[in-house]
Amino acid sequence: MKGLIITNAYWRAPCVTEQAERIKRELEAAGAEADVRRNGFFPCAVAGGIDAARVRGYDFCVYLDKDKYVSEMLERGGLRLFDSHAAVRLCDDKMRTYIALASAGIPVPYTLPAPLCYTPGAEVREDILDGAEAAFGYPMIVKTAYGSGGKGVYKADDRAELRHIASALLREPHLFQEYVRAGAGRDLRVIVVGGKALGGMLRRAPEGEFRSNIAAGGSGEPYSDGAAFALAERAAAAVGADYAGVDLLFTDGGYVVCEVNSNAFFAEFERVCGINVAGAYARHILGIMSGAGK
Repeated sequence: MKGLIITNAYWRAPCVTEQAERIKRELEAAGAEADVRRNGFFPCAVAGGIDAARVRGYDFCVYLDKDKYVSEMLERGGLRLFDSHAAVRLCDDKMRTYIALASAGIPVPYTLPAPLCYTPGAEVREDILDGAEAAFGYPMIVKTAYGSGGKGVYKADDRAELRHIASALLREPHLFQEYVRAGAGRDLRVIVVGGKALGGMLRRAPEGEFRSNIAAGGSGEPYSDGAAFALAERAAAAVGADYAGVDLLFTDGGYVVCEVNSNAFFAEFERVCGINVAGAYARHILGIMSGAGK
């Protein structure tokens, strides 16, 4: 059994390379071969069909990128992806994630998609700001549809801040969302592999920051709650993810799902919770592939 691990062509942060190497080592420890390669070697081409000759000899691919074109071509070329193209595409776009979760009856924050703007020189419309203001009041969350590590997430505390943020994001997909006061400054990251929650990490924001992402300076501690784990498992299933980092916000009555990340970094989760995420993921992958070969 041989696997290909694909990472982003340009992102060279240690968290990216270390995650790929952790998965490679665990796959090898379980008896498989694995190569790590950066996207950029043109693994597929469109040429009277899908030409996937450069990935011949691989049985599966652990896809740690968000390039939706390559993921689709790899699958159409016959390679099994972890996560699948459909899951990566859903998780990469936050608005698509919310649509999928809400359609499955999973609680999410009240969210409005910002109208897309394709007009050069246009300015943000005041009636759109009126509508968002009427729906949420202040503070209000504004997010880009694409982004990770807390990037592209903003809090507007008044009309002036809302106008400034909305103007800056006018020509990129974004959304307006309620500020969940009960969970201010903290959230819960649950790692789900093969439909089963491995554990949870409570993340707390640093002083003066509303985002609790580890990449934004947040700190973590182990956290266990069956209701949270069950909700995270439902969320991962709703987007079809083999592997997911599900972020839950605390509410007065339980939780809402804030995000589902198909390529969630797990180094801090492993350290804090003492759980071998890479090993669990490798065993899941090889279990699926062994079954597929029967």
